[in-house]
Amino acid sequence: MNTLFDKIWDSHVVKHIDNSTVVLYIDRQYIHEVTSPQAFAGLRSRGIKVFRPEQVTASPDHNIPTINQHLPISEPQSAKQVAELESNCAESGINIFPIGSERNGIIHVVGPQTGLTQPGMTIVCGDSHTSTHGAMGCIAFGIGTSEVEMVLASQCLMQTKPKTMRINVEGELGKGVCSKDIILYIISKMGTGGGTGYFIEFAGSAIRSLSMEARMTICNMSIEMGARGGMIAPDQTTFDYLKGREFAPQGEEWEKAVKRWSKLYSEPDAVFDKEVTFDAADIKPMITYGTNPGMGIAIDQNIPSPKDLDTAAQVSFDKSLEYMNFKQGDQMIGKPIDYVFVGSCTNGRIEDLRAFTHFVKGHKKADNVTAWIVPGSKEVERLAIEEGLRDILEEAGFKLRQPGCSACLAMNEDKIPAGKYCVATSNRNFEGRQGPNSRTLLAGPLVAAAAAITGVITDPRDLM
Repeated sequence: MNTLFDKIWDSHVVKHIDNSTVVLYIDRQYIHEVTSPQAFAGLRSRGIKVFRPEQVTASPDHNIPTINQHLPISEPQSAKQVAELESNCAESGINIFPIGSERNGIIHVVGPQTGLTQPGMTIVCGDSHTSTHGAMGCIAFGIGTSEVEMVLASQCLMQTKPKTMRINVEGELGKGVCSKDIILYIISKMGTGGGTGYFIEFAGSAIRSLSMEARMTICNMSIEMGARGGMIAPDQTTFDYLKGREFAPQGEEWEKAVKRWSKLYSEPDAVFDKEVTFDAADIKPMITYGTNPGMGIAIDQNIPSPKDLDTAAQVSFDKSLEYMNFKQGDQMIGKPIDYVFVGSCTNGRIEDLRAFTHFVKGHKKADNVTAWIVPGSKEVERLAIEEGLRDILEEAGFKLRQPGCSACLAMNEDKIPAGKYCVATSNRNFEGRQGPNSRTLLAGPLVAAAAAITGVITDPRDLM
């Protein structure tokens, strides 16, 4: 019997090219300012118009500043890319959420919160973390610029069907453990190549217990283990999250949609190419110590001395520690940090800001820490203000910035200086990811909050 992935994939196949390659219909394409200009230029050079503009949605996010958004963008290249996105959308009749507008934000935050992302869809974007949308029961994955052009031109894409994997997380999560810790734990156990060639379905009692936004964090980072994408079967949590959202079905159409979506699950006897199970009780608050997301440990553990590495792997491991200025056997707790970044398409949603804010309430930001608290969208910013989160943050010495990708990837003004340590709730800790020679430690909102008020890496459970 079929897996959830099979059901959605098979219903979107337009044509079989050969035994493994198909033409796949795409329900929605999201675009932003970084990977779309070349695609539009390609269409113009061929005299082709956007085939179905109503199924494309744009939002500038990567290059935009997170302060003074009412002013023109000062960085010339960023300003040019955002202007090109706006003009391309106007020319093609594509719905865009401009900078400063009430719908603007990181595209992978905006899509679900507006109800544009719905169960059973195929979704693409010229952005690797498109896998976020899989949390709502979609096949969602990142594509290259030439493929962005292909979908704009035809609403279809040539694809090879990946293998399927199910990762079960069973049991109850412990104190201070959030969804970011779950996915960092999984990647630390399976490695950055553990999902290569697979589309992963996350399942199990611990996954089902998660909120919709927590599920997005899990699927967002599925690609950090090499997977094509991640997904979670839609259930009542999904339906409750979607109901009443702007672009979600309404009235009788809503009832029909829920009936249809309720059939989107892997059959009891569905066979996966690979299946892995983890015990939720084994997961603790996590933090990374190296330069890829697989180099993660429980916060109360010491940096490991890996065994059985081949020569190349050992060289890479040693190089990573040298870059971070850490040593094997070092304890992470107590290491001083310089920056804290809360945001990105991984942890920039309202639940993340609530978790961070409630943790720091009654405390003060450490003097040695620069903190950037960045909502993932204007809607998240609005809720943070209405709920009084901004007031609590300011009382504790923090400032709520404006929405954008911010310090996740250093394509805007928010860059971590060389040599400085940043505890980040984003998704990648590659060398220079947050700025040339910056040092990134990936963690969840609670670990980030504990570091922000103590100035050193701290186990959040000690302060709870």
